[in-house]
Amino acid sequence: MTNSVHRILKLFCFYALCIITLVSCNTDPNAGLKRETPTRGNIKISVDESMRMLFDTEIYTFHAIYHYANITPQYKPTLDVLNDFLNDSVRTIVSTIKLTQEELDYFDQQQIHPRTETIAYDALAFIINKNNPDSFLMSTDIEKIMMGSYTDWKQINPKNNSGNIKVLFDNIKSGNIIYFKEKFKMDSILPKNFFAANTNEEIIDYIEKNQNAIGILSVNWISDKHDTVTQNFLSQIRVAAISPEYDPEGGNYVRPYQAYIADKTYPYVREVYMINKETFQGLGSGFLQFVAGEKGQRIILKSRLVPATMPVRLVQIKSE
Repeated sequence: MTNSVHRILKLFCFYALCIITLVSCNTDPNAGLKRETPTRGNIKISVDESMRMLFDTEIYTFHAIYHYANITPQYKPTLDVLNDFLNDSVRTIVSTIKLTQEELDYFDQQQIHPRTETIAYDALAFIINKNNPDSFLMSTDIEKIMMGSYTDWKQINPKNNSGNIKVLFDNIKSGNIIYFKEKFKMDSILPKNFFAANTNEEIIDYIEKNQNAIGILSVNWISDKHDTVTQNFLSQIRVAAISPEYDPEGGNYVRPYQAYIADKTYPYVREVYMINKETFQGLGSGFLQFVAGEKGQRIILKSRLVPATMPVRLVQIKSE
């Protein structure tokens, strides 16, 4: 009897050992690599399409440092980016608009507390055709164009024969046009001479071919003079200089250069946010920390935007 029990126990141990061995052989050796961490995993993020050139570089650099990270950006108009965040399609977004209090309350009810980080300061530039004689505009001119009061270039300069003003922006759901709607308290229905293009490239292409047009772009698209794409854009159009709001009648004019964005002399400056709602330290959290950290902020500095967490040294050059 004792021998039978002993034999059964030996058989049980043998089969248990076989099962453990089989399980060990079938275990994925890369299973640990598939677990998401701040520097490893696969995620999609939604990014305001006006920030595409900047975030192509940010993501490329992050991937070069962290080989097990795979971030897939979806570039969309601002309102679509926010909708992705609200309907739980993505956990991390890049937006030029903050969440509203109502949206924050919605997340609070789910015991989710999104983290909003200002990562950069951007500016909205006005671009014109190279043959348009008026590349210096007063901030009051811009306001009247946006409000629909000025519809012909002669209202700005009687000698300007460019014709009816045609305003181009990237998308009706874009943060670019939303910025001016809020700033100037514009009606929900835009003036009849406002037109939405499909892409920023289309705006630049149209401005190049039409002397009467004026386009609205994030300065991110035209600021990095070391980038060949940007150089090509700048060869096609001119960036208008605008008088500061403290000098609306035009004694001084500034273009959306880094220094004038940093001290807000340029009148149309806005913040760029990264918003993350992960409830754990995942890849979205790691990428946000990277962009807000030294390496990510240096990329922003090089792109000629103004980094939010890194001081910018302004150099004044005086002629002899």
